[in-house]
Amino acid sequence: MAFIDISGASGANYRFRRWPDGTGHLPVAGNFVVVLEGAFPVEVVVIGMTNDLSQARSGTKTNGEARVYTRLNVARATREAEHADLVARWPKARVVEEEG
Repeated sequence: MAFIDISGASGANYRFRRWPDGTGHLPVAGNFVVVLEGAFPVEVVVIGMTNDLSQARSGTKTNGEARVYTRLNVARATREAEHADLVARWPKARVVEEEG
């Protein structure tokens, strides 16, 4: 799937786009999640935010079943608020905060 909606603790849904394996990413700020492919309901295993999404994959360490999805959020306040909402909803996920 090219897009996935992940809900935060507030009930808001955030749309993420799949980052295809083997491709680069623009060096822009945003949020990212790693989900287990095919899990139902969706299982979020990593939640992160960074100033440089092109470097985000290095902190995810996914296996073949996990996929990285990104969300562009250039405004720091928006990025931080969405990150906090997702972390509150998914307490078992590993949290990555990078200032790339």
